[in-house]
Amino acid sequence: MNRTLTLVSALGAGLMTVAGMAQAPQPTTQTAPAAAVAPQAVPAKIALIEYEQVAAATNEGQHAIQGIQTKFAPKKAQIDSESTEVDSLKKQLQSAPSTLSDEERASRLRTIDTKEKQLQRDAEDAQTAYNADLQEALGKVAQKLGPTVVKYVQENGYTLLLDLSQQQGGVSVMWAQPGTDISQAIITAYNASSGVAAPTPSAPTPSHPRSTTSHSSTTKK
Repeated sequence: MNRTLTLVSALGAGLMTVAGMAQAPQPTTQTAPAAAVAPQAVPAKIALIEYEQVAAATNEGQHAIQGIQTKFAPKKAQIDSESTEVDSLKKQLQSAPSTLSDEERASRLRTIDTKEKQLQRDAEDAQTAYNADLQEALGKVAQKLGPTVVKYVQENGYTLLLDLSQQQGGVSVMWAQPGTDISQAIITAYNASSGVAAPTPSAPTPSHPRSTTSHSSTTKK
């Protein structure tokens, strides 16, 4: 499932929940229908936000990412080992003497092909699992982020909020006045309200399992 869609859905849920609370009808004894209010044009004050990046950049989001990276570190080490083995077998075959029999060469090629396919499967499975865990973790942060976003735009008098995240078929902002992007301000506000401390940076930070493309086949010279 697309992580963008999850985060956008989470944003919608958060914004709708807060907006619904703010707009919930109050008990009243009046039975007469309220007079219609004519729509009025108001000066536009537009705010921009990169919602996905904001969710990931909060202290809570960074903790989540580090936890997932730690979880998948053993799998990454396994994939790196498999990749190193395949590369080593290819180099051995390339440097094999010309006296190597055709039968032996074919056997080595089959071994390389088998290990290469296994590497590809392992890498794809690990990447899929990593993305699913990351999507779930950041989706939870995104849901909790909504009230902070609503509070910020209301308190600062914005009339419209646009998400700059790369959404398929979403809003594309060609230009914006400097100072209208509230992403960093939201990160700061959410970190303060959540009470979650910044994570201790890793040295080096483990990277997520890489998506390995097929190695080029080794052919007989």
